[in-house]
Amino acid sequence: MIRFGISAAVLTAVVSCTPVQEPVQLHEIYQRDSIRVGILNSPTSYYVGADGPTGYDYELSVALAEKLGVELELFPSYQREELLQKLDSGQVDYIAGGLAVTESRKQKYRIAPAYLWRNEVLVYRKGQKKPNSFKDVKEPILVPKDSSLAETLTAVQNDYPQLQWQESESEDADELLQQVEDGKIPYTLVDSNLLAVNQRFFPNLTVAFKVKEQQPVAWLLSNKADDSFWAVLIEFFGQNYQSGDLLSLEDKYFGHIRRFDYIATLDYIKAIEKDLPRYQPLFEKYAGNFDWRLLAAIGYQESNWRPDARSSTGVLGMMMLTVGTAQMMGVSSRLDPAQSIRGGSKYLQRMVESIPERIQMPDRLWFAIAAYNIGWGHVESARVLTERDGANPDQWHEVKQRLPLLQQKRYYQNTKLGYARGAQAVYYVENVRRFYDTLLWVDEKRKTEQRLDQQKQRLNEQFGDKAVNSAEKSENISAVKQS
Repeated sequence: MIRFGISAAVLTAVVSCTPVQEPVQLHEIYQRDSIRVGILNSPTSYYVGADGPTGYDYELSVALAEKLGVELELFPSYQREELLQKLDSGQVDYIAGGLAVTESRKQKYRIAPAYLWRNEVLVYRKGQKKPNSFKDVKEPILVPKDSSLAETLTAVQNDYPQLQWQESESEDADELLQQVEDGKIPYTLVDSNLLAVNQRFFPNLTVAFKVKEQQPVAWLLSNKADDSFWAVLIEFFGQNYQSGDLLSLEDKYFGHIRRFDYIATLDYIKAIEKDLPRYQPLFEKYAGNFDWRLLAAIGYQESNWRPDARSSTGVLGMMMLTVGTAQMMGVSSRLDPAQSIRGGSKYLQRMVESIPERIQMPDRLWFAIAAYNIGWGHVESARVLTERDGANPDQWHEVKQRLPLLQQKRYYQNTKLGYARGAQAVYYVENVRRFYDTLLWVDEKRKTEQRLDQQKQRLNEQFGDKAVNSAEKSENISAVKQS
């Protein structure tokens, strides 16, 4: 949940109590025509995906640079300590990376307005004995080096002197979670948002207990700088909160992963290995303007990739088309997987085209997927309800809050098309998004493994088995990083 607790009045009070300073830092930013950000390379902050740079903090930084009318210079790093050193030396204007606001950081740095809240949770592997408190933790806890998690455990150890924990210099939080999943280490302490991201890939990860709740996350600035850039950030986050853009961004990265289903996730991962290879060529062939993996995710949500699937409402096939939709899309046999996938792709494209052009991606896509489930007319009804509430009907995170209202008579009786299972449509979209993210991860991991196998084969052909074995360790480390 995003919160924002700094008002214009507070800013006025701060400024009025502070001696007048020349706007040195802001002036320097405009002079060089760029803003420099030290950003943590991680799944939740910044990474290079299939379509280029992405991530929560990255998108916020892009928006800030656009607001100032300057270029964005990125200084990415896997190490928090390296980012802090760049900030201390003046190489960057601020650092971003899902950094928790801790007492030590408040003493050393200036804190921008918080834009996310997180919990710190102890994670163990499902099937192992659950610790209910630190009293039950008999083996060491591993956390990344120089993280706020280490600071938390230092404080905890005052109450639990027997507690053992270690800082890992070589593994980041994602790698430690994978080690818990694989049974290589018993515990790690982790950010709840990062855990939610990784549970789609590592379904055996589970929470033992919460260590800290509602810990604010914010950007860090040098405490040596003047107020000029800090004041810009207060205005920037305030405007983004008021416009709903912060909530929309949070929904984009975290809104669909709050709900976790252990059994469903295991079944999906098994289906990717067992069933998907049979139909992947068809999804690739008929994807059109879409990523084939998105189309496959919709197919799994509809039928679990069963070409003979049917429902009590009369929809059939891999993409669960109605008789009317099948006729419109030129599908003569809904039970033919090729025809069904082709028809589903064409129908999804039609939904995208029916949406007002002013609605941008990714909201445009979420609306289209919801319309695939319950029809654009019902989605439009929810948008009308959203507008009546004074909210933005072009933002998915606003409309998805009103879609369930279409199941309540006092609301649907005043809409054009009446009753609709709006809550089901919300759940449908969130499931598709989770399935899509998981499939992206699995597919990229498989490609990485294939590249490594090819490299080993080439090495073997040139130098023999000895060279392959000597290179294997470094290659495996590289594979972890790339996946």
